Amino acid sequence: MAKISQYTEDNIRSLDWKEHIRMRPGMYIGKLGDGSSPDDGIYILIKEVLDNSVDEFVMGAGKTIDIIVKDNTVTIRDYGRGIPLGKVVDVVSKMNTGGKYDSRAFKKSVGLNGVGTKAVNALSGYFKVQSIRDDQTKIAEFEIGELISDEPPIVSSLRKGTKVTFIPDVGIFKKYKFRNEYIEKMIKNYVFLNRGLTIVFNGEKFVSENGLKDLLEEQINDEAMQYPIIHLIGEDIEVAMTHSKLQYSEEFHSFVNGQHTTQGGTHQNAFRESIVKTIREFFGKNYDASDIRKSIVSAISIKVMEPVFESQTKTKLGSTEIGGGLPSVRVFINDFIKTELDNYLHKNPIAAESIQRKIVQAEKERKELSGIRKLARDRAKKVSLHNKKLRDCRVHLGDMKKENRLESTLFITEGDSASGSITKSRSVNTQAVFSLRGKPLNSYGKTKKIVYENEEFNLLQSALNIEDGIENLRYNNIVIATDADVDGMHIRLLLITFFLQFFPELIKEGHLYILETPLFRVRDKKDTFYCYSEAEKQNAIKKLKGKPEITRFKGLGEISPGEFKYFIGEDIRLDPVMLDKAMSIDEMLEFYMGKNTPERQQFIIENLKVELDIIE
Repeated sequence: MAKISQYTEDNIRSLDWKEHIRMRPGMYIGKLGDGSSPDDGIYILIKEVLDNSVDEFVMGAGKTIDIIVKDNTVTIRDYGRGIPLGKVVDVVSKMNTGGKYDSRAFKKSVGLNGVGTKAVNALSGYFKVQSIRDDQTKIAEFEIGELISDEPPIVSSLRKGTKVTFIPDVGIFKKYKFRNEYIEKMIKNYVFLNRGLTIVFNGEKFVSENGLKDLLEEQINDEAMQYPIIHLIGEDIEVAMTHSKLQYSEEFHSFVNGQHTTQGGTHQNAFRESIVKTIREFFGKNYDASDIRKSIVSAISIKVMEPVFESQTKTKLGSTEIGGGLPSVRVFINDFIKTELDNYLHKNPIAAESIQRKIVQAEKERKELSGIRKLARDRAKKVSLHNKKLRDCRVHLGDMKKENRLESTLFITEGDSASGSITKSRSVNTQAVFSLRGKPLNSYGKTKKIVYENEEFNLLQSALNIEDGIENLRYNNIVIATDADVDGMHIRLLLITFFLQFFPELIKEGHLYILETPLFRVRDKKDTFYCYSEAEKQNAIKKLKGKPEITRFKGLGEISPGEFKYFIGEDIRLDPVMLDKAMSIDEMLEFYMGKNTPERQQFIIENLKVELDIIE
């Protein structure tokens, strides 16, 4: 019989506000990460402060926000009303304190729980807040949430507003790095949703004149659109939509009170439903919902009184009511789409005809694929938790909380030795392994039919659960783990081509990565260094006394499980796969995977020396 542990008064602890945040940071900012993913904690810290500045703009106070990120120090300055000087310290260090509990001061705001800046303060090695209002300014400074300086207000001629500076705590976030691409995407979403707002990031100005229409134009170029973007604006709601000629799955971008709800929620569900209902009624035909929404690229933004989200990071709306005497979220969105989209289609018959052609085409393709899909699903059932193709993690076995799925990772690797090493050294809680058999097929120019007919692609699609889009994606991080040689690079390229061709939103939403593994091991009898470049190798040699042993890893299979755990654990290095905004997906695939043109040959020649320098 198991021994019962003692439970006495000594076991009872009361944590102050910062201790609880630091002990359970995931409750407040989701996963920690190192900055390689757009939903890593360091970006949530920026968002929490930025939300407050944007709320000032929404309330008609301050049209510009300045952001500077340099040497891991973040500074955000708005020109809003400024925090009341007598409450500056309380607002950033006392839980459940803030003006957003008073709907007279903040209406339809994002930050309603009084936690945001407190979490930033507690999780920062250094935090400084300055408020300017009523011709005075007050500054307070903190270290790891502890107040270290609290000066009384002094006279100031500065423009009113609030300025926050913070440095994320390296004790919490370890080896982190801000990536400007992710910050820029966050900023663009803010300006798309708040026409008239200007955000200046490291000297570059971001502003939007056309709201969600501009957002969609960021996602899809004119040549790829089936018809010009439909842009509908109403009181507390804005919608933009088109269909893509190139992609297969649905792509929805949803927002509530300026918050990007990456996991959707009640508003996104209502939007998807209302599009189907309106189009069916307009054409008088009971088209299949999947045919109507196939290849759609769309965005919706709504304003809600006191929204309820399903987590502190506000990625999924749980509210069913709009507030303010308006109908439910579902009814509100359905009524708007039914009226405005129907009117648009009547006034724009060319767009209506284009939509119908797209639906009919999707219906034809679905029926042609139906038999193949059934066979493919039967084959996919073979991807069990116990075979050599997929070794799943506990997140998907019901043993862990739903929130842990933000941490879930699928490694895609090739070869028994490499997949075996990763499998033995991975975290069984959140890391899964999918093993390829040889090089994947070049899918460039192929139709979706190839995904079901090719066993590797079909099983990979099934493992990720993305057959009908990425809404129910099983793994937040998809990591390509191949050797750093020519064959490994080729496999990477073929996999990226597969995702770009059929599931580009996986890359657009920041789910796809390349695993960086060390090229060298440098060691002596006492110390061991794993080096990812020639420069790191030379630095390691200098640190060791005597003649070191240097090993060049030629493949993942050469790295033992005992060593591999260091490269996929806390110190994992992931290189995110990002799209080049200067080139469309179609142009990118044509350049890299199309005919061997003189331009591509020249590109290879110019970049070959760089690759050889790395390998040598």
